[in-house]
Amino acid sequence: MTPPAPRTATRTYGVYRPVLPVTSPRNPDRMVYTGDADGRCEIFTWDRSSGSGRQLTDRPHGTLLCDIDGDEAVWWFDEDRGGSGAWRTQDFDGGPDRTALAGVPAGRPAGLALTERGMVAVGIRGAEGFSVHLGRRGGRGTPVLRTTDSATLCDLAPDGGLLAVSGPAHSARAVTLLTPDGATAAVLSGTAERTWALGFAPAAASASGLGGTSGRTLLLVMRERAGRYHLGVWTPGGGLELLPWCSFDTETTARWYPGPGSARVLLRQDRHGRSRLFTADLDRGELTRVPTPEGSILAASPAADGDVHLIWTDAVNVPRAMSLSGASLPGQSEWRLPRFGHRRDLWTPGPDGPVHTFVTTPSDRPAPHPLVLLVHGGPADHDRDAYDPMVQALVGSGYAVARVNYRGSTGYGPRWRSAWSEGVGHTQVADLVRARADLLDRGVGRAGAVGLCGTSWGGYLTLLAMGTRPDLWDVGVAVKPLADCATAFRHSTPALRALDTSLFGGTPDEVPDAYAHASPSSYAAAIRSPLLVVAARRDAKCPPEQIEAYLAVLRAGGVPHEVMWLDSGHDGYDGAEHLAVIRRSLQFLGGGLPSAPDQAEPPPPPERR
Repeated sequence: MTPPAPRTATRTYGVYRPVLPVTSPRNPDRMVYTGDADGRCEIFTWDRSSGSGRQLTDRPHGTLLCDIDGDEAVWWFDEDRGGSGAWRTQDFDGGPDRTALAGVPAGRPAGLALTERGMVAVGIRGAEGFSVHLGRRGGRGTPVLRTTDSATLCDLAPDGGLLAVSGPAHSARAVTLLTPDGATAAVLSGTAERTWALGFAPAAASASGLGGTSGRTLLLVMRERAGRYHLGVWTPGGGLELLPWCSFDTETTARWYPGPGSARVLLRQDRHGRSRLFTADLDRGELTRVPTPEGSILAASPAADGDVHLIWTDAVNVPRAMSLSGASLPGQSEWRLPRFGHRRDLWTPGPDGPVHTFVTTPSDRPAPHPLVLLVHGGPADHDRDAYDPMVQALVGSGYAVARVNYRGSTGYGPRWRSAWSEGVGHTQVADLVRARADLLDRGVGRAGAVGLCGTSWGGYLTLLAMGTRPDLWDVGVAVKPLADCATAFRHSTPALRALDTSLFGGTPDEVPDAYAHASPSSYAAAIRSPLLVVAARRDAKCPPEQIEAYLAVLRAGGVPHEVMWLDSGHDGYDGAEHLAVIRRSLQFLGGGLPSAPDQAEPPPPPERR
């Protein structure tokens, strides 16, 4: 069974998580990035040569997505509270902002590709499906593709002659290559081997002579084969060539190095909750490990001068932008934040291999502790050796915290990611149950004081675990969860409906028993412990209608619960709202776990130093 794509991004770090700056293709000293503006995400510019910068956007609910083109025009996505909007541009040095590409309907962003020759492609996802529009900045976009299928714009070739569109990696149209008039040039299927595109080579690399392809377009591709992830290159007329010397046992992504020289690629591997970096020289057929500190690399980008920019963190260090050469980057200021507890890895035997858990315990209190399992979203995601303010707030208040990378998580190879032997949701709950028992047996936690807390798919697992194993959990917090599978299908986006159809083997009308078996609402009446549900009125991924359906079951069964409604979408950019959810969650957990502190608080606002 193929697991679904994530319903949530990596757990947000509120105002503390930086985003990697994007560098101008023609002037590497000029950068644009998403930074903190009084607790909101907003777009900033920064000129490294002068050390000057400015805030470009100032919107009530924040701005997240940005880019910069060859003419040093900054692109940013102007969305409403429901996540729908359009791209706008502004000159790097200031001035009025403008519509980036006229004629593109409002919708959710689904890919942006910019070329140095001035051609741009915009992917947008709206009520009528997915579309791609091609044109020049400030001009009118021409529709190239319209489809109701699940798809995302991957990239536009440097000469503007081909577009790459990504479908589900396991689908018959995992990668579609289109010409500017909308004709299909090639299709890469992922039905036998999961396949996804990673981007076209820059013009200089396309003429590098790789494998006799001088002057031809190169598309970087990753393909899953025989339990490994293989890097490959697709060329027009030549098809896909996998590189046998460049394969990995766990999920790996890649990006081309910009600028002149040999065809080089930067690869980032997620492995067992930590990260590795490599460079691949495609001309020489050489793979080289890039030394980095142990921990997690949340993003990495190669620079034209050979440097690497990255976001690095570990369990006690706040994520920060850094350069391997030591060059200055925006957002490098450190934050004074609490650092509590001891962290260790725990491996628990399971039917498909050991389950990996990151355990953090208070350093100033004796074990056993009240225990909280902090459940990650996805499931195609994983918990990392990374700083998390929720973990720090819990541990600083006397709790032990366990972050379990259950089956279906990324970072442990294809077999682990597709191990769903006990059914949708129930497989993951079984791993949470095993980890709980192991933590109690080892004296980390104690029976009668075990809670669950999760967001999105993690919130779904919290609800499902509390309903199917009500004797094991003493309190639960589910933030923006999937709560009623059939109702969520009917009110969700076309992309998520396609994912659910693949996951369950059909629609709710076709396989109603499969949806009912996996749905937390089927077991809600059995919950015995206090439950807090946090939901968002504008959530398109875990829509409010399915939350209401779940709450109706709770009320009918007389199950004690509390509800916190937010006037936002699934992925909020407002730090104040994020901290409000943390505070309410901590207070609720503290009231439900015996011998836990009476009042738990999130970390205080950071201070620069």
